[in-house]
Amino acid sequence: MKELQYLNKYFIKYKYRFLLGIIITIVAQIFSLFTPELIGKSFKAIDEYSKNGQTKAVIQQELVTNILLILGTTLIAGFLTFLMRQTLIVMSRHVEFDLKNEIFKQYEVLTQNFYKRNRTGDLMSRITEDVARVRMYVGPAVMYTINTIIRFAMVIIYMYSISPKLTFYTLLPLPILSYLIFKISKEINVRSTAFQQNLSNVSSFSQEVFSGIRVIKAYALENQQNQNLNDLAIESKNKSMSLAKIQTLFIPLILALIGLSNLIVIYVGGNMYINNDPAVQDIGTIAKFILYVNMLN
Repeated sequence: MKELQYLNKYFIKYKYRFLLGIIITIVAQIFSLFTPELIGKSFKAIDEYSKNGQTKAVIQQELVTNILLILGTTLIAGFLTFLMRQTLIVMSRHVEFDLKNEIFKQYEVLTQNFYKRNRTGDLMSRITEDVARVRMYVGPAVMYTINTIIRFAMVIIYMYSISPKLTFYTLLPLPILSYLIFKISKEINVRSTAFQQNLSNVSSFSQEVFSGIRVIKAYALENQQNQNLNDLAIESKNKSMSLAKIQTLFIPLILALIGLSNLIVIYVGGNMYINNDPAVQDIGTIAKFILYVNMLN
């Protein structure tokens, strides 16, 4: 993170885009919270119909109204999410453009000794692949982080306002999830660094081969260079597969712990409903909590 502080000047440069993206994210999350609430009301209406024998037409009208409201709020939230992506992802492209130009200008003023010590392919990899990785941080990584933080804050506050007890039990798997994600992220960082270094080696080798192709043909070194490239390609594939394997743990891990939270909601919330707990007076409350938990995914 210390090295990434260098990029803060770009957040300042594009501060209006950045702030607009945050505002849009907040509004989008507010609209997304309407769906669980409306679904909870629909379950409550059905529950009251079965208990109190309300008029069928009234219940149907309420369900249709809720469905239309769900469609409307979902469309608005989806459109705002699209605007959020357009704002923050486009900002990251501007940062990528500026950073590439800055690196190239720096390349132009470096001494000849620097170019003797460093391979051309490695320098090319830094201005292409490495900058692309930086853009992923400035754009998608920042966007999803902001989105997740805002969503967590809103959902947890809303859940707590309904039932502190049920919220506590629902969030029990969260510390385990946070710890495991932290450990996996550290391993991803190690493997990603190794993969990037190997990618730099492949770029350097390819550049050197193309630059010295006359010498290679003159001394009939094609087979040797093919074998060298094959070895580098195999190593690159192995490092890429190693990175992909650790990355694939993310989604199953999150789904497993979110599923555990759903089971806790059903069990604890069901017992609270059976015991006539004031916080869970209808099935709709349990349905809302299940939806809120899945929003944390």
